Amino acid sequence: MTDGYTLGGRSFRSRLLVGSGKYPSLAIQREATEASGAEIVTVALRRIDAKAPPEKNVLAHLPEGMTILPNTAACFTVDDAVTTARLGRELFGHGLVKLEVIGDERTLFPDVAATIEAARILVADGFDVLPYVSDDPVACQRLAELGCAAVMPLAAPIGSGLGIRNPANLRIILETVEVPVIVDAGVGTASDAAVALELGCTAVLMNSGIAGAKDPVKMARAMRLAIEAGRLAYEAGRIPRRLYASASSPLDGLASF
Repeated sequence: MTDGYTLGGRSFRSRLLVGSGKYPSLAIQREATEASGAEIVTVALRRIDAKAPPEKNVLAHLPEGMTILPNTAACFTVDDAVTTARLGRELFGHGLVKLEVIGDERTLFPDVAATIEAARILVADGFDVLPYVSDDPVACQRLAELGCAAVMPLAAPIGSGLGIRNPANLRIILETVEVPVIVDAGVGTASDAAVALELGCTAVLMNSGIAGAKDPVKMARAMRLAIEAGRLAYEAGRIPRRLYASASSPLDGLASF
């Protein structure tokens, strides 16, 4: 990509963020991550086994030079999320964190009130918080006002592959917050990723859409190209939608015989 963005004072060019779970093997995970062109990979802190041998340790299979974004997946309370985030800062030496406070175990929808409270605590503690939240414009505004480094509204339930279910809400969020907007959860295929970037979202974070594909490496490449195409289309500016024909060759000025 020719342009970039910043998160917590760090500059990035790739607008595709990827996860590190659900792959058939750690070798495929590494190959797909490399194929994605991503610069940021998120890792669930509660699923890291620091005592695991290298061949079974997810951290040992990440491409060199990537920014590791620890997340608080599987946390259901404010205290658990805050404690887990602090452990991540000790482990990785930086305060960039993807905040997740889950409210419903079946759908994995976020607990919005708890997410806002945990974000308030972590921002005050010096973290650069990237909160996973519902596609609620008001919630995203509150999180941005608290000082979060970005907001991460879901496109659809985690792992559902349903794509962007409510583009209108995303448009409102984009119009009303001044921090990066990163679509998180629900992306199933390349066209979903392209739509997110065409809307003007800063980036997309995905895991299941790549890891769960029949060929994760090919899907990672597809997602990378879709992100680039979507961003270019956004910058180019699409033509207006019309209910009637508009000739490619206008009739005005034609010679009469």
